[in-house]
Amino acid sequence: MNQTKNSFGKGEAFKDLSDEELVAKIVAKNDTLLFGILYDRYVKLVYNKCYGFARSEDEAEDLTQDVFLMLFVKLASFKGKSKFSTWLYSFTYNFCVNYVNRDKQRKMSDQSVPVDNTEYKLAHEDVSDESIYELKASKLAKALEIISPEEKSILLLKYQDGASIKELCDVLAIGESAVKMRLKRSKAKLLEIYNNLG
Repeated sequence: MNQTKNSFGKGEAFKDLSDEELVAKIVAKNDTLLFGILYDRYVKLVYNKCYGFARSEDEAEDLTQDVFLMLFVKLASFKGKSKFSTWLYSFTYNFCVNYVNRDKQRKMSDQSVPVDNTEYKLAHEDVSDESIYELKASKLAKALEIISPEEKSILLLKYQDGASIKELCDVLAIGESAVKMRLKRSKAKLLEIYNNLG
């Protein structure tokens, strides 16, 4: 009973720390209690990101737990070059893309040739942001299931989570022009599939 009270008190004392300070303390002592505070801060964000890749709520929950398990192991690799939330976003995104690619390796490699062909045809077309926002939700959800995980993720990061171009550069570890081209191609691909769904 006494131990629980002390542990709870310890957790309360660290709730006001910044993410970066909290991470430094977790890494220094391998402290699972402090990691719990970090978990509480970010479980919703991570779950929402995982849900974008998952086929069900259960799968999204499993993925979320896997992300946090791996995060505890890899937390020391956070060097503070960006905000922790940006780094966590990138970590979660990469984890989910790897998960989906492992799961759909065969299917994705089968799709790669037609995707490349259509991307080149569509690269010259300009797709406005308004055209993305006007899509019907149920049909959009179907189209998002068909495009690749990478295309789906960049679109969700931009339009659902409101990530800026600079944040996308950080998360995807690519330059600004590459981000803009990837966004443009992903939007074009999504609209093509959306329009073909009838």
